[in-house]
Amino acid sequence: MFAIVIREDIVINLFLILFLSGLVGFERERHNRPAGLRTHILVGVGSTILMMISISMNVLYEMSDAGRIASQVVSGVGFLGAGTIIKEGFSVKGLTTAASLWATSAIGLAVGANYYFLASVTTLMVIIALFLLNRIEFKMNTKKYKSLKCKVVDKPGVLGNITTIIGNEDVDIKDFTIERREESQNEIWTKFTLQIEKNKNVDNINSNLVDLDGLLELKWDNI
Repeated sequence: MFAIVIREDIVINLFLILFLSGLVGFERERHNRPAGLRTHILVGVGSTILMMISISMNVLYEMSDAGRIASQVVSGVGFLGAGTIIKEGFSVKGLTTAASLWATSAIGLAVGANYYFLASVTTLMVIIALFLLNRIEFKMNTKKYKSLKCKVVDKPGVLGNITTIIGNEDVDIKDFTIERREESQNEIWTKFTLQIEKNKNVDNINSNLVDLDGLLELKWDNI
């Protein structure tokens, strides 16, 4: 009778975590994140299996610590989540996806321990945090990002003047790159990633940059 119950629990647990982790992974997949549907399902299923093995080891061999195996999931998923974090200039991307992987592993542990209600409610809260709160956060955000590309003469002081003009308009420079092309030895391309208030007009920046000595070309792009 004990074996039959365990087998039933295995089937229920695996199908439930497949569904719950799939919901979280689907949301990440829709936004083209580094860890999507398959990764979240694998993390959830793996966590569930390890939790069931940990509990079974305690029952069969009377181990004193039933969570010894399952506790390693936390550190293991931490390394996996670190792979989704990317640093671009002054900004860091992928923290939310790393957190969703960690939360999925926790959901898997809960399912493996037969805490079905806890796992289901937690999944609902994760979906709310990823989907609904993301929209609310986007609407509350009063700033936008723009890319400013400038072609300038390679001589001292030009880049400093550009940054001064941008800074005088209370615009934050979040990233800055320089590219030198072979066909133009005396010219360089610079790219600024700027954080600007949504209602702010960039005409003042344009007019000041156009009058700047050494600036050959400029282009704005939305990010």
